[in-house]
Amino acid sequence: MKNRSAHPIDPTALKELRTADDAGRRTLPVTDEEGGAPLRCCLRRSAPGERIALVSYAPLRRWAAGTGADPGAYDEQGPVFIHAEECGGPDGDALPFANAHRTVRRYSADGRILGGRLVEPGAFEEAFTEAFADPEVALLHVRAVEYGCFLYEVRRPR
Repeated sequence: MKNRSAHPIDPTALKELRTADDAGRRTLPVTDEEGGAPLRCCLRRSAPGERIALVSYAPLRRWAAGTGADPGAYDEQGPVFIHAEECGGPDGDALPFANAHRTVRRYSADGRILGGRLVEPGAFEEAFTEAFADPEVALLHVRAVEYGCFLYEVRRPR
């Protein structure tokens, strides 16, 4: 992917989320008997028997805290799966979770939503190029269509 990469949840945030999530709830690890949960810590699906946790995560809030932005009403939180214990993060730079329709949501540098696009498998690079052609777009969120869950972020190339 031309200078663009999927960013998992930051390791510092993961450490915090493994204790309490962004809604203030205590994290409750479980054993994933079936596997297949989309893990936002390493950007892959879980394997049967792995210890995971479903936590509430506020991706724009955490991004804004590092940039000084104020997303206002666009500060939302939602469910994400993570490993219950520290993991090695992503393995490689292949675009994760790209085998289904996704929504690519655009945000400005001040944390305001600028629109979005439904993306078909195989059309992610086109969607990213289109989004970053707008100089106002600072950040993208790739989200699941079915539930709107955050999958990962893509930042403006430098």
